[in-house]
Amino acid sequence: MLNRGNIRIAIAGVGNCASALIQGIHYYTPERCREGVVGLMHREIGGYLPCDIEVVAAFDVDARKVGTDVNRAIFAKPNCTKIFQSDIPDGGVIVRMGAVLDGISEHMANYADDRTFIRSDAPEPTKEEVVGELKRSGAEILLNYVPVGSEQAARFYAECALEAGVAFVNNMPVFIASDKSFADRFKARNLPIIGDDIKSQFGATITHRVLTDLFAKRGVKLLRTYQLNTGGNTDFLNMKNQQRLVSKKKSKTEAVQAVAHKRMEDDNIHVGPSDYVPWQNDNKICFIRMEGHLFGDIPMDLELRLSVEDSPNSAGVVIDMIRCCKLALQNGVGGVLEGPSAYFCKHPPAQYTDDDAYQMVEAFIRANTVKMTAVR
Repeated sequence: MLNRGNIRIAIAGVGNCASALIQGIHYYTPERCREGVVGLMHREIGGYLPCDIEVVAAFDVDARKVGTDVNRAIFAKPNCTKIFQSDIPDGGVIVRMGAVLDGISEHMANYADDRTFIRSDAPEPTKEEVVGELKRSGAEILLNYVPVGSEQAARFYAECALEAGVAFVNNMPVFIASDKSFADRFKARNLPIIGDDIKSQFGATITHRVLTDLFAKRGVKLLRTYQLNTGGNTDFLNMKNQQRLVSKKKSKTEAVQAVAHKRMEDDNIHVGPSDYVPWQNDNKICFIRMEGHLFGDIPMDLELRLSVEDSPNSAGVVIDMIRCCKLALQNGVGGVLEGPSAYFCKHPPAQYTDDDAYQMVEAFIRANTVKMTAVR
């Protein structure tokens, strides 16, 4: 194993997804990795294990998190994901006040305190202050975890990454990597970027894509399909505001359309979050229905129900995105990482089948690990 030291990350948005990620960093110890772990797509990438990731800066806007050690903040309300690694010592990194902008939907003020945000009264930072913190902390990669629909906030943190000279992982459905102007700027700064909108490890979108691709490969004409999702975390509560759903629905819909044999009419495909069910907490339930015609023009249909813990399901992918970004940084590879973006995200700049994207990721890891070995 080539271990090169820690990977230093900053996090914008210390919600459920950040909680699952940080728990995972501490759960996947070297001992567990040696024993043969469950739940990782890659035990190591370029010699890096999940536990080689270190959080060095964090930003949030909730009063229960701002001013708190990040390893305590991940367990504060309104976070509700399952706790699978509770034994986490303080990390010495205090959550700083982040930029609010459009990061909080107005309707969320109508819910009980343990279900919504309590805005901190700390002053919002300027871009220069966020950039300064990124530089001071020595962060190499900034993860964007701001809520769905936070267009201004997502672009704010992308701008901060560019100015601070750090890589950017865009987990949210605000189009940064797939916006050519942003992609070109990251390329010009020789900074890696992966995006947009994380595709969970075994979630609704990847399952829907695989089935859609299977229809095409098996010669079944897909006539119409839907994907309905319910959940009880603040992500689903946030998405009750339909105006914040535009990019999310587009991202999820295009991820399925991209692997169909023939693009479906808009009226024949519905993909997106459907409702907020408080008692589900971080559990997400997905219902998929697909109708088509097979041999002899005979009709068939498929119905599937998938239940997953939403945030750990994303953290398993982010662990790999971070390590791919680190390889790119070490090898001087800037701009959009095409293979990782296609495999790990719903709305990359260029769509590929998941089989092709998987091969691209493996080729990226092999090529950049070889370069590291040669340098050594």
